[in-house]
Amino acid sequence: MLYITVITFLLYTCFIAWYSWHKTKSVDLNSSDGYFLGGRSLTGIVIAGSLLLTNLSTEQMVGLNGQSYGSSMVVMAWEVTSPIALIFMAFVFLPRYLKAGITTIPDFLEQRYDMRTRQIISILFLLGYAMAYLPTVLYSGALVLDTIFSLSSIFGFGDYGMVLVVSLVIGVVGILYVVLGGLRACALSDTMNGVGLIVGGLLITILGLVALGGGDLVDGVNTLLQKEPEKLNSIGDSSSPVPFVTIFFGLLFNNLFYWCTNQAIVQRTLGAKNLKEGQKGVLYAGMFKIFGAFYLVIPGIIAYHLFNNSLSNADMAYPSLVIEVLPTLLSGFFAAVLFGAILSSFNGALNSSLTLFTLDIYKPLFKPQATEKQLVKAGRIFAIALGLVSVAIAPLILFAPSGLYYYLQEMFGFYNVPIIAAVVVGFFTKRVPAMAPKIALCVHIVLYALSKYFLGEINFLYILSVLFPVCVFVMLIVGKFAPREEEFVLYNSGKVDLTPWKHARAFTVVMIVLMIAVYVLFSPLGIAA
Repeated sequence: MLYITVITFLLYTCFIAWYSWHKTKSVDLNSSDGYFLGGRSLTGIVIAGSLLLTNLSTEQMVGLNGQSYGSSMVVMAWEVTSPIALIFMAFVFLPRYLKAGITTIPDFLEQRYDMRTRQIISILFLLGYAMAYLPTVLYSGALVLDTIFSLSSIFGFGDYGMVLVVSLVIGVVGILYVVLGGLRACALSDTMNGVGLIVGGLLITILGLVALGGGDLVDGVNTLLQKEPEKLNSIGDSSSPVPFVTIFFGLLFNNLFYWCTNQAIVQRTLGAKNLKEGQKGVLYAGMFKIFGAFYLVIPGIIAYHLFNNSLSNADMAYPSLVIEVLPTLLSGFFAAVLFGAILSSFNGALNSSLTLFTLDIYKPLFKPQATEKQLVKAGRIFAIALGLVSVAIAPLILFAPSGLYYYLQEMFGFYNVPIIAAVVVGFFTKRVPAMAPKIALCVHIVLYALSKYFLGEINFLYILSVLFPVCVFVMLIVGKFAPREEEFVLYNSGKVDLTPWKHARAFTVVMIVLMIAVYVLFSPLGIAA
């Protein structure tokens, strides 16, 4: 029956590729706006789908379900609290980004501080993508595809060889998307795969409950609720992967970085047709994130009960559940959707990386007079090189002791706080000088590295809770004693209409109420009693 899985996988994957190419033909891919930002033509639905798929990939489906398998619903905080950061994005960050007409986050940092700040932050982003994010996406994707298609058994690969070969295939396809289609092709394929991923993810949860109940959905739900109900508790203590108190501090700062300043995510919104469509896309994505726990966390707990906690590697919980419960006729389709999710995250980071390299490093340092066509060519060459480096690093995540998702977030911790601090201080002060973010960055990296050495047993979210105010304080002190000569005024580029979405505030209130309701549901006040 494997051939049925392969045929359905290929049919769906090829259809998405053709559709993305067909819809991209009208965009001028030889201009930087057309190639890097999709011609600033993205609508709310496309932005929301692209945000979700750039974020929701196998590193989350495998990683978060792996964490819930090994702990409990506390890890849903990574998903369910994301709307808070997206609300900040819609009302605070995005209006300023679109007003300035920036192409990258470091582009704003140059406007606010100087070119050197822009280049330093760009290099940090590129190192983070190359060393952590892209390899993690490839590694998690390799785990899933190997489990579905039994590649290790068919070809006789060991774990290292399997991850390397599958990562290479994913990397080559992802590079082709980015090199040939730019941001718009990536965003369109994201939107199509987004529907399939959410439907398929919820289907795995339902089928998992049916399997847990011996063929009866109601019995499966009862088993989930009654067998170790503490697994359904989202309120974590100090020893849990996400202590509840960090939701309002370290996790919030981490999410603000990810959703408001992470180039791979923010680039989707920078391609918005106008502020109204940008806010729609951001808030729609926030609404979907509230319910992400039902297909990104609960399946891990179902796997815990279904396999009687017998898996030696928690990151195998989700792939094992997929194979256990999904009918053969649907396995190819879901594999194709997962493959699309893998490509989405990989493409998003790769597209952002080549944008950062081309506009923030290549043009100002190596070829200031480069034409639009030369910039696009340089970006394509860099994308190929970065993609191949990520493929080489991906198998090394096999040796990460805390699982792939925790590894990814800890690695982000080396540079996320000073970036969000630089942007926030840049928004709300006028005299903080260019040296301030550089000093704060150095202070943060030193303190974070020391915390890993001397306080390694303390959850890194506690560390981020302290380091964000430290970075802000350092920048304000520098601004107090060495202020810039002229006040900063945010430039109005006039590139897009800045009229806000009239329903944004009402939509936000509904979203916050639903977020609180989900937390009450998965707590001792709800089903975790």
